[in-house]
Amino acid sequence: MNLSAKKILKIGSISVFFLLIFIFAFLRSSDLIFGVKIRNVDINGLPAQSGAKFTDNILKITGNAKNATHLILNGREISINQVGDFSETVALLSGYNIISIQAKDKFGDIDEKNYKLMFTPS
Repeated sequence: MNLSAKKILKIGSISVFFLLIFIFAFLRSSDLIFGVKIRNVDINGLPAQSGAKFTDNILKITGNAKNATHLILNGREISINQVGDFSETVALLSGYNIISIQAKDKFGDIDEKNYKLMFTPS
């Protein structure tokens, strides 16, 4: 091997090494970069949306809180699994109700979703 080929090989291997370090650091810090997100919230199996009307006062709320360590539903902490999935049952009062979901991550970031629902007994 001549001197030029050795130099190219050395620079290439150092570049690949630093690229791998950069990729590893990005993957390890993605929780900090992207933060906590509440997503895929369903109420009784349908996508959650404000303004929905219900005739049944017992609702099952499910969803995912990505990167969350604490999840609070209507002022009360609920459990989440390792990947952030949650499932909880709530009771509505007659009339206008607000369902509040708040997720916190280990860095103190917060994401909050509020759903305004209407319960009209049949």
